[in-house]
Amino acid sequence: MWHQCERGLGCKAVHPDSGDVAMKRGGLGSVAWMHFEQSAILTVHNHVITRNPRVSVTHDKHRTWFLHISDVREEDRGRYMCQINTVTAKTQFGYLHVVVPPTIDDSLSSSDVIVREGANVTLTCRANGSPKPNIKWKRDDNSKISISKGHSVSEWEGEVLEMTRISRLDMGAYLCIASNGVPPTVSKRVKVSVDFPPMLWIPHQLVGAPLYYNVTLECFTEAHPTSLNYWTRDDGHMIHESPKYHMENTVGVPAYKTHMKLLIRHINTEDYGTYKCVAKNPRGESDGTIRLYTSSPPTTTPDPRAMTVPPPSRPPRRDTPLTDKGNKYQSNLNEIDKGKQKTDEGGGKTHFNWVEGASQFLELMLPFSRMSQGIRMSNLMVSQAATAHSAGTGYL
Repeated sequence: MWHQCERGLGCKAVHPDSGDVAMKRGGLGSVAWMHFEQSAILTVHNHVITRNPRVSVTHDKHRTWFLHISDVREEDRGRYMCQINTVTAKTQFGYLHVVVPPTIDDSLSSSDVIVREGANVTLTCRANGSPKPNIKWKRDDNSKISISKGHSVSEWEGEVLEMTRISRLDMGAYLCIASNGVPPTVSKRVKVSVDFPPMLWIPHQLVGAPLYYNVTLECFTEAHPTSLNYWTRDDGHMIHESPKYHMENTVGVPAYKTHMKLLIRHINTEDYGTYKCVAKNPRGESDGTIRLYTSSPPTTTPDPRAMTVPPPSRPPRRDTPLTDKGNKYQSNLNEIDKGKQKTDEGGGKTHFNWVEGASQFLELMLPFSRMSQGIRMSNLMVSQAATAHSAGTGYL
C-alpha cells in the first residue's frame, strides 16, 4: 500500500486483513505498526508505544486497524510495516510519501546586486520542497533576458542565471520562480542595478531667439546612480532658480534617463552666449554646450484657411427697382426732356442733334434691354423722338 500526504494533514495506513487473521487465530495474535526506516515500534494492538504525540491507532471491531499521523512532517516519510504477531508472523509494507510545497532558501540565494556596465553577473536561487522544485528565471517587466551578445531568451531554467557583459538595458528586477506541482508556487525578486557614468545628448546646440522673447534650452542625460544635474554660463557660474531662469528635470523611462530644461525669460543682450548642462554621479561627469544667438522676430502671414470669400451676388428680381444704373439712364432721359423744352422755347430753332443723341443713347441702352418695365418705356420714347426728327417735325 502506498500513501501520499501533504504536510500538515492527517494520514492513515490500513491493513484490511489483520483483524480476520487475529480472530481466526483465536485472538492470540496482536497487530503492531512500525516505522521501518527508523526501526521504531509505533503501536501494539490498542497501545501507542512511541512518544510521538502525533501518532494514534484505531480499529474497526478488530478487523481493520488504522495508524493515524497528524500534522504530517517530512521526517514522517518512508516505509511503514503492519505486522500480525501470530505463530507465523504476517507482515505488509506501505510507503508514505510526504509532498511539500516549495520554499526558497534566502540564505543560499542571491539578493539585490550592483555591478558596473560591461561586467558579468551570476544570480543563484535555491529552493526546497518535495518533490524537488523546478527553478526558472523571468524578468519582472516580461522583457527578454540577455544571456550573452546575440543570445536572448524569454525564460531561463535552472538554479543559476549567468549574464555576460551586462549593459544598462539589462537593469531591472529578475524573478526566481520555484514550483513542484504542490501549490503554492513561490518566487523571489532580485534587483540588478547597472552603474555607468553620465552621458549627454543635446538636440540643438545652436538656438536662435529674438530680443525680449522667452526660450527653452534642452539636454538629455543617462546615468546610474542618478546624476546631479545643473546649468552654468560660459564663465562657469551656476545658474539658480530666479524670475529670469526656470529649471526642470523630468525622469524618463527607464528611470536612468532625465530630460533637462532651462527656461530663459525676456531675453536681453547679455543673455546671449554659451550655456552648459552638467551631469555628475559617483561614476563620472559629463557636460554639453549650447550657444544662444540673436535672431529676427518671426513674421506672421494670414492663414489662407482663415480668409472668407463673399457669396456670389444674386440677380435682382424683376419687381425690385434698379438703383445705380437705373438712375444713370434716367438722368439721360431727363437731359433729353430738357433739350426738347429748349427747342420749344427757341421758336423751332434747335441746337440739339436729335439723330446723333438718339443713336448714342440707343447704344447705351441695348445691353440692358432686359431691365425693368420703366427702362423699356424710355427706349420707346427715344425711338419715337428720332423718327419724328427724321420726318422733319423736330419734336414729338
